[in-house]
Amino acid sequence: MGDMISVDHVTKRYGAFTALDDVSFEARPGRVTGFLGPNGAGKTTAMRVVAGLTPATTGRATVLGRPYATLPNPGRHVGLLLDASAQHAGRTGREVLTLGAILTGVDRRRVDDTLELVGLTSKEANRRIRNYSLGMRQRLGIAHALLADPEVLVLDEPANGLDPAGIRWMRSLLRGFAERGGTVLLSSHLLGEIERIADDIVVIGGGRIVASGTTAELLAGSGTVVRSTDDARLARALADRAVAVTKVEAGGLLADTDPATVGQAALHAGVALLELRGGDERGLEEMFFELTASSAREGAMA
Repeated sequence: MGDMISVDHVTKRYGAFTALDDVSFEARPGRVTGFLGPNGAGKTTAMRVVAGLTPATTGRATVLGRPYATLPNPGRHVGLLLDASAQHAGRTGREVLTLGAILTGVDRRRVDDTLELVGLTSKEANRRIRNYSLGMRQRLGIAHALLADPEVLVLDEPANGLDPAGIRWMRSLLRGFAERGGTVLLSSHLLGEIERIADDIVVIGGGRIVASGTTAELLAGSGTVVRSTDDARLARALADRAVAVTKVEAGGLLADTDPATVGQAALHAGVALLELRGGDERGLEEMFFELTASSAREGAMA
């Protein structure tokens, strides 16, 4: 089936400013891909390139195997939420969705189904968008993205303005979409939000991809921290098993393997363990904190 969204060596320059610097990543069917980065890291620019709204300076982005702009009736295949606040303030929610249905050639009965799906009441649907709260606008934006029952969703900061119940609702909605074989790419500047929903994570900072992998891989951290009654002896036992070991400043060892292997080595060496735990389990959090700290200092551009 291949990658539903593929970004291949995309660079985007605005004059002297490089918004995206040789960015490559993919989003696959049946999975939620979280696009994580501080504000101004290039997330929105990358998503606009995917959606054919911003031309790449070099490189290319494809959806369903071709550039978005060349898809026949792209709204049928790809649901976009790129700026929930950009909806026409004078129209009602129902009018916006009805117009979307007409433009994509979707049966207008989908409008009511979709309103129900995103939890907007008929009373709310008949109000003008200028009177919507941010959360209601966000639900309408998600409804618009889902209207034509697409295979791919591209959502920029979809949890923005939603209350905790709304965020939980959105997570289960997107999880269900992926479980039915859909492809979801969603961005956020909040690590906690992404790690709860994403199967795969792509981390961007300063216009470059700084890490990517499955959520489990990126959150797993590295190695095992261990303290024992005889660390020198345990270190030799681990070395015999070809496990790299470094001494920890505060006492104990960091072994480049899983806790079970360390426990086996200790048993074999006849050493009693005083402490045994997975190493730096918050590797992603640390990295993300460094990213946000540097971009916060530089007052980065979007």
